[in-house]
Amino acid sequence: MSERVLVTGGAGFIGRFVVAELLRRGDRVRVLDSLIPQVHGQVDGSALLSPEAELIRADVRDAAAVARALDGVDSVIHLAAEVGVGQSMYEVERYTSTNDVGTAVLWEQLIDRPVRRVVTASSMSIYGEGLYRDADGRAVEDADRPNLRDGLSQWEPVDGQGRPLTPLPTPEWKRPALSSIYALNKFVQERTTHIMGAPYGIESVCLRLFNVYGPGQALSNPYTGVLAIFASRLLNGQRPMIFEDGEQRRDFVHVTDVARAFADALVKPEAVGGTFNIGSGQDRSVREVGIALARAMGKNDIEPEIVGKARIGDIRHCFCDTTLARDALGFTVRQDFGAGLSELAGWVAQQTATDNVAAARAELDARGLVA
Repeated sequence: MSERVLVTGGAGFIGRFVVAELLRRGDRVRVLDSLIPQVHGQVDGSALLSPEAELIRADVRDAAAVARALDGVDSVIHLAAEVGVGQSMYEVERYTSTNDVGTAVLWEQLIDRPVRRVVTASSMSIYGEGLYRDADGRAVEDADRPNLRDGLSQWEPVDGQGRPLTPLPTPEWKRPALSSIYALNKFVQERTTHIMGAPYGIESVCLRLFNVYGPGQALSNPYTGVLAIFASRLLNGQRPMIFEDGEQRRDFVHVTDVARAFADALVKPEAVGGTFNIGSGQDRSVREVGIALARAMGKNDIEPEIVGKARIGDIRHCFCDTTLARDALGFTVRQDFGAGLSELAGWVAQQTATDNVAAARAELDARGLVA
């Protein structure tokens, strides 16, 4: 049965694919988005969406606009957020206001305008370091790298005896380790969604997204996904800048798979009250991903620049255990990573992008956020 769905942040990179997926399934979609230049550039917002979607251009913190957007709505997908670990560490008020206060405003308006279900976008960043196993075979949830501030190059976490830890796929039961303001924001959004849903009879679901990639990312935003940042550098003939030694491992999931996950989370009875990882279940080093993207873009002569320093708030390894999402949502990835990179490369070749990565790096350096 089709519904009227409000998608906050629906004109963003992930949001546009979510909107398209909902429309494909026969839902009617309304979008609330502020269309900030850092994400969207100087573009007419109506051009970013299917003409079948209704667009309300407003900030999620604007209570009157949120009330108007909720009028006649059956369910909500809440994507509106400031995104980026590094920038969150110095634009603290902006991130906290948009992400935490914006979510609070949405839920205050939902008290008088209840919907069937709210699905909120969270992030793998709330885990901090992923799950590890120590030399004795025990699970380690609180791996740490205390030497980063000392400028030492011991990138891998170790146990109390200095023995190396083995990274494992990270499941939802791992305790949060909030190492950035962005991670804190996303955890607050999660808890707000679950805390507010039950007493007001609104079903709640949260999806912890791993590294989402695909065509349509904001190439000129130096705080967006790592593949978009690399693509912008390569498009401008610059070397992708990789912190530490490049061997940190991540999980990359295509945006079309993520869009399906949101659409399914909106209707699956098994999802109610749950928080689910959404990733590919495959881990890759950041360095190998940078090389693979360069090849896909025909830039074989451009090697990544290994910085040899760490950003404060960054983690070493975190990749996805997809078991819970598979069992409850029926979620599996359909997009092959190599094919997805080729698609991204083809799209990037038709774009222009301002390379703002060096300026962003200088900003972090100036604030003491690079060790």
